[in-house]
Amino acid sequence: MASGKILIYGGRGALGASCVQFFKKNNWWVGSIDLTENDAADANIVVDRDADWVAQEAAVLSKVGTELKGESLDAIICVAGGWAGGNAKKDLAKNSDLMWKQSVWSSAISATVGANHLKPGGLLVLTGANPALEGTPGMIGYGMAKAAVHQLTKSLAGEKSGLPDNSLVVSILPVTLDTPMNRKWMPDADTSTWTPLEFLVELFHKWSKGEERPANGSLVKLITKDSKTELVIV
Repeated sequence: MASGKILIYGGRGALGASCVQFFKKNNWWVGSIDLTENDAADANIVVDRDADWVAQEAAVLSKVGTELKGESLDAIICVAGGWAGGNAKKDLAKNSDLMWKQSVWSSAISATVGANHLKPGGLLVLTGANPALEGTPGMIGYGMAKAAVHQLTKSLAGEKSGLPDNSLVVSILPVTLDTPMNRKWMPDADTSTWTPLEFLVELFHKWSKGEERPANGSLVKLITKDSKTELVIV
């Protein structure tokens, strides 16, 4: 019998794939939501990238219901997203639109899935960003989208948000994650300040089991220094 049921939104990305692998290893039923399938998952919900927000939400909600067969989820981890730079001079709408689709659409759809399929006391994790706590003039679209995720987190933690009783909603606020892509594009960076994926996956596992949970609505900064990561609650 599975230890629990979890959905990973963004299950093909570096962090998402690590989550799928770790939870499977610990005997969880794992569903992946992404633009392509993750063969390691128990179920795959493939999102149509050309569909609009409303259609994506409807399709994901329907497919999740089919896969769960009336059972409920212990946790939903949304680690979908991306990054784009740029200021107001050029391509602001284009970059902002991309960031909104990658971060805000996925987070809002995760919230809808949580409202309909999480167990009471279940976990919903969204992905914000530490820089978005302040102005981000060199990456305006990214900052706007991540700030919206922070606001969504606070809203979902309030009464009458639609989530089940005693649910926990938190946003992680990474600075830089230690992913293969980041190592490729930043070969000379100080990786001792990058947060290892293993740290995050183990953190999600603890929270999913109800252990060492922060307060509902927390924005959790991940501050890594000398290869040691600490959590700072905002």
